Amino acid sequence: MRAVVLVGGFGTRLRPLTLGCPKQLLPVVHSTMIERVVGRLGEIGVTEVVLSLGYQPDSFREAFPDGRCVGVELCYAQEPEPLDTAGAIAFAARAAGIDDTFLALNGDVLTDLDVGALWALHAERGARATIALTPVEDPSRYGVVVTDDDGRVRQFIEKPAPGTAPSNWINAGTYVLEPSVLDLVEPGRPSSIERDVFPRLASEGSLFAMGSEAYWIDAGTPEAYIAAQLDELDGRRSGAHVSGIHPGAFVAATAKVERSVVGEAASIAEGALVVDSIVMRGAVIGGCAVIRNSIVGWDARVGSNASVLDLSVIGPGESVDAALTLEGATVPPKEMWT
Repeated sequence: MRAVVLVGGFGTRLRPLTLGCPKQLLPVVHSTMIERVVGRLGEIGVTEVVLSLGYQPDSFREAFPDGRCVGVELCYAQEPEPLDTAGAIAFAARAAGIDDTFLALNGDVLTDLDVGALWALHAERGARATIALTPVEDPSRYGVVVTDDDGRVRQFIEKPAPGTAPSNWINAGTYVLEPSVLDLVEPGRPSSIERDVFPRLASEGSLFAMGSEAYWIDAGTPEAYIAAQLDELDGRRSGAHVSGIHPGAFVAATAKVERSVVGEAASIAEGALVVDSIVMRGAVIGGCAVIRNSIVGWDARVGSNASVLDLSVIGPGESVDAALTLEGATVPPKEMWT
């Protein structure tokens, strides 16, 4: 079993964390997002993962110099230019010589989906493509899918206007595809699997879908990125609560860390309070500082008595002055992003 994993996006919603790092290499608790995605694939029998690269491709090669990720063989396919979702999948599959049924998925989705059941449904229905679906409260941000009783897709509506969606079941970003689907994607030209390929397959009756209420989160925004990690601490995925404080981190005796992740070599000084937040590797939180519902990037520093609140994001290596209060801010500010 082989899988194409899309990791080529710019990660704009997670800036400034992603100004110098692809989002799939950001940590989720104490391992990277891509390690969690690939590890899950390895558990269900995937033997090779093709990473469809775009943004900062060398970062992945440097992270996995032996060409393996959590025991799974990696193959790299670097787009010459952004080709959108279908274009990226097709480019990667062709580059890797995929000529049999394969998986394709987004590299920023963390899920407990039963991929084996998805694969089995695909084979049973004789589908050209089969999509995993998940229910959400607000489907307007996603591709909404309407099926008949046997799972055949009748409508595929990409990002419907709020209040107009005929269903709350959305495209969950995991697909089983036949190689014939690649014939629908012209080489070298951008193409969207959601807007171009799936509607065409639906019109010919060869697109199927499987709904699942298994854990699912698109970790591509600061809010969701924090939530994905707090879900791990709360045991929402495995059922077992995990410790968010890395054994190599320092937390002073009078500091309080509540429902938060503190990375390796990070330091939390006396009197500091960290709640519902992510403090990454090597970050330093000064005495009596408050970090609440926010992200402090690796090697960043927050001065004494400072407050970082309300989904603030402190970029890697950046500093917050002592006694300064930030609410919903980014450091550096957006106007300085390049």
